[in-house]
Amino acid sequence: MTSTTSHSLGIAAKGLRKAYGDKTVLDGIDLAVPAGTVFALLGPNGAGKTTAVKILSTLIAADAGELRVGGHDLAVEPQAVRAAIGVTGQFSAVDGLITGEENMLLMADLHHLPRKEGRRVAAELLARFDLTEAAKKPASTYSGGMKRRLDIAMTLVGSPRIIFLDEPTTGLDPRSRHTMWGIIRELVSDGVTVFLTTQYLDEADELADRIAVLNDGRIAAEGSAEELKRLVPGGHVRLRFTDPAAYQSAATALREVTRDDEALSLQIPSDGSQRELRAVLDWLDAAGIEADELTVHTPDLDDVFFALTGDSKVPHQAKENAR
Repeated sequence: MTSTTSHSLGIAAKGLRKAYGDKTVLDGIDLAVPAGTVFALLGPNGAGKTTAVKILSTLIAADAGELRVGGHDLAVEPQAVRAAIGVTGQFSAVDGLITGEENMLLMADLHHLPRKEGRRVAAELLARFDLTEAAKKPASTYSGGMKRRLDIAMTLVGSPRIIFLDEPTTGLDPRSRHTMWGIIRELVSDGVTVFLTTQYLDEADELADRIAVLNDGRIAAEGSAEELKRLVPGGHVRLRFTDPAAYQSAATALREVTRDDEALSLQIPSDGSQRELRAVLDWLDAAGIEADELTVHTPDLDDVFFALTGDSKVPHQAKENAR
């Protein structure tokens, strides 16, 4: 877990366990999500992502674990937790038989808002999510992206400080996904904590402050996107030369390089860190060799995901990446 104090954590879990019969879904996982950040839980189908959301949002009980959401102990104060959170599940909570506005007003009633206040909040959120024009139409006529926006607008009726988004962009077209990303960024800029589960690696890379990869009921690795990318091999610095003599000098002097004589380029294994990059530059300076082009290539989250959840071998997570 991170070293952040429990007071500044939106969500904290220690030793979270859940099993169905003899199948262990969550095998003692630890989570620490600082308030006002986006935390992404990645994992293949059946990894336990939705189970974690259901437990942390009080929908089902954990078998074991110390769990706090919004500063409240889940076991002791479930009502206080429910008052602090909003949940948008994989499957839309929108009622297609009534209008968008009626869906919003229904949520306002469920939150016991006075009628006038409920109408004001509904109108503001419909405007914020660009749904005012469609507000009087049955939700069944909405596109997938519109339904998802209405879903999140309904979640925000109670002004939650912590929002669980369980695969919020599944099935959306690229434009609707980008719209959703903008909404999530806006929520976080307002100080809301977002707990996001997703199978879209670009989504986690784009949005999340921290990412945890869940596999076989355990956290395989956790860190920022950049920290996770440094866990898998394949990163390198590429030096390209236009002067064949400089290329030969560098190729002869450098150890552990992959040569491309045709392109006059050298590939040096590297984790992409500033320290390693500085070492390469210092070596070039000391040798009096000038490369015409230097590029850094690091593995992407796809590489990380497949390495951590497949058969590929990856090094154990370094301590500094687990801070």
